[in-house]
Amino acid sequence: MDIPNMGVPARLAARMSMAEQHEYLRSKLSRRTLLRSGAVTVSALAVGGALGSGTASAAPAGGTADAVTGSLVAPVGRHLQFGAEADTQMRVSWQVPAPVKKPFLRFGRHPWDLSHKIEAEVRALHTPALTPTGTPVDQYYLHVALDRLQPGTTYYYGVGHEGFDPASHQAISTLQTFTTAPSRHGRHNRPFEPFTFTAFGDQGVSAHAAGNDNVILAQKPVFHLHAGDICYADPMGQGQDSDKVAYNALTWDAFLAQTETVASKVPWMVSYGNHDMEAWYSHNGYGGDDARFTLPTDGPDPRKAPGVYSFTYGNVGVISLDANDVSYEIPANLGITAGRQTEWLERRLRELRADESVDFVVVFFHHCAFSTTHQHASDGGVRDAWVPLFEKYRVDLVVNGHNHVYERTDAILGNKVSKAVPSGASIDPAKDGVVYVTAGAAGRSLYSFDAPDTYEGHENHQDEVVTYHFDKGSVKVAETVHWSRVRYTGYSFIKVDVTPAHRGAESTMTVTALAENGSRIDHYSIVRRAGRSEHGH
Repeated sequence: MDIPNMGVPARLAARMSMAEQHEYLRSKLSRRTLLRSGAVTVSALAVGGALGSGTASAAPAGGTADAVTGSLVAPVGRHLQFGAEADTQMRVSWQVPAPVKKPFLRFGRHPWDLSHKIEAEVRALHTPALTPTGTPVDQYYLHVALDRLQPGTTYYYGVGHEGFDPASHQAISTLQTFTTAPSRHGRHNRPFEPFTFTAFGDQGVSAHAAGNDNVILAQKPVFHLHAGDICYADPMGQGQDSDKVAYNALTWDAFLAQTETVASKVPWMVSYGNHDMEAWYSHNGYGGDDARFTLPTDGPDPRKAPGVYSFTYGNVGVISLDANDVSYEIPANLGITAGRQTEWLERRLRELRADESVDFVVVFFHHCAFSTTHQHASDGGVRDAWVPLFEKYRVDLVVNGHNHVYERTDAILGNKVSKAVPSGASIDPAKDGVVYVTAGAAGRSLYSFDAPDTYEGHENHQDEVVTYHFDKGSVKVAETVHWSRVRYTGYSFIKVDVTPAHRGAESTMTVTALAENGSRIDHYSIVRRAGRSEHGH
C-alpha cells in the first residue's frame, strides 16, 4: 500500500526545488510512521529506502540472507563504464532479478584463464509503492571496480554468484570482453592509433532504440556517450515528487537488457537528463542512478552531481556535465552545486588544453545550448553558465540530447555564426568557433522543427530560423537565428572517427550522423595541430 498523504502539496511543490521537497518529506514522515504504514520493508530500510538516509545505499557485499538458489538466477543487463583513468580502470555493472549469495566477477586475458576473481558490491534499490494502486519493487545491481589494468589490452570477463559460475561449461557462453584505452605515457614521438566513438541522447526502450544499438555496434566504437534521459522510467521528467504517479522502476530492467548487446562490450558513459531525476530516491533525484552506474568520481561533488566527471581516451578529453544544475527550463535541480560544477568545468578545460597529448576536447550533457525544435529549443541557463567557457577554451565538439531530433549548428562565437559549416566542410575550432550537435533521436518519440528538414541529399537551407530559448523562470524568449545548419527528424546517432597525428601535424576528428538504417545524413571534420597546448582564443 502507499503511504497516505505522502506527496508534497501542489502549491508548495510549484516553488520548491527537488532537494527542498525531499527535506519536506523527511520532516513530515518519521521513521516510526514509515514502519507503521508497512510501505517500507526492513530490507528497504537497510539500503536507505526512498525516505530514509536520502540515498540508495549498498547492501552487504556478500548478498542477503534470503537469497534464492543461485542456479535458478542468471545475471542480466551487463554494462561497462570507464574509471577516470580509462587506460587502467574499468567498472563492470550488472543486475540479478533476485538476491544471490556471494556475487563475483572473473576476468583474465584469455577465455580459458579467468584466474582473477573479485567479490562484487551489491546495491539493492527499493522503490516503495508510489501510488495507491502501485506495488513496491526491489532491484539488485552489482558492481566491480577494476584498477591497475594494462593499457590497450583486451580482457575476457564473466559475472556470477554462488550456483552460477561463468567459467563453467554451462555458462561460458555468457563471457564478454572489454578493452582498456591506450597508454597515455610515452606518446611524444608517435601518435595514438585511430579510433571511433559514438554518441546520442534520449534513448528509452523501443524497437527504434534497439535498431540504433545494432547500427552502433557495427561501427566498433571504443566507447559510447549517452547524453541523458536514459530509459524514461519517469516519463514526466520534471524532477518533482508528483512525477511518481507515472514512474515504472521496471523500465530500467527492460532498458539494461536492451542495451546489453552494446554496453557489455563498449563502455557506456552517461550524463543525466531531466528524466533521470527520480525524486523519491534522494535529495537530488540521483539515488537510483547511483545504484545502477559506477561513473568516474573526479567531478566537483559526486554526491550532489554524480554525472559530472571526465576521462581521456587517446588524444581526446571527454567531459560529462549535469545540465539540470543550470537549466532555466526545468529548474528542479537549478543551482544544486552552487556554482562548483562550473568552476570545476573551467579548471578541467584549462588542464586539458595544457595537456600536449590531448588534441580534442568533447563535452556532452543533456539540455541544448543551441537548438530550434518546437518542443524545447535552447536553454538559456546553459548558454549563460557554460557557452562562454566553451568559447574561451575552444571546445571541439559539444553533444546534447533533450530534443528528439538531429540538429547541427554552424561554428558559433558570441551567439552568432562565426563560420558556415555545410556538410562535408572542415573547421579548426581554434580559429572558427564551436559547433554544437543535438543527437537526441536515439529511440524515444520524435520531435519537430518549425523550419523544414535539411540534411545530406535533402538540402533545404534557410538563412534565418525563427525559434526561442528559455530564460530564467522558464520564460520563452523568441529569437531569430542563423546558425541552424542541419536538421533531421528521423532516428539517428553520431559516430566520431578520430585520426591522431604526429606532433606538429594535423589530427582530425570526423563527425558523421547516421540514420537508423545506417545511411549518412551529415558529416564534417574538425582539425587540430597535434601537440599544441594553447586553446587558440
